[in-house]
Amino acid sequence: MNAIDTNVLVYFVDEHEPAKQAKATELLERLAEEESETALLWQVAVEFLSCLRRWENEGRIDRTSTREHVDRLEATFPCVMPSRSLLRPALDLSSRYSLSHWDSLLLAACADAGVNTLYSEDLDDGTTYDTVTVVNPFA
Repeated sequence: MNAIDTNVLVYFVDEHEPAKQAKATELLERLAEEESETALLWQVAVEFLSCLRRWENEGRIDRTSTREHVDRLEATFPCVMPSRSLLRPALDLSSRYSLSHWDSLLLAACADAGVNTLYSEDLDDGTTYDTVTVVNPFA
């Protein structure tokens, strides 16, 4: 199973980054068509919505655009909720790999959901954190 990080979603809708927007669009379209399922992790969905709301406050987008982006995302990828059992594995990942709080939670959520590949530019490309391999689609 695959998962995407918040940065991929942000670039998908960010017209200020046309090169990364094109790569994010290509990746998301490919993942939507693959037989292997792609999960939308709850943390990623919440972070993406937070970014869109910040853009609303800055006047970059309006509420209708925010709703359209969220609706399209929810219609494309199934959302996976976190479980309470993520807290200790996240602490362990953070300690063993010197990860930030949010990155370790994301990786713990990936492992808990059965994700093998996480598409992100925020972690080391090609690195496998226990059972989750990170692929930077912008590298």
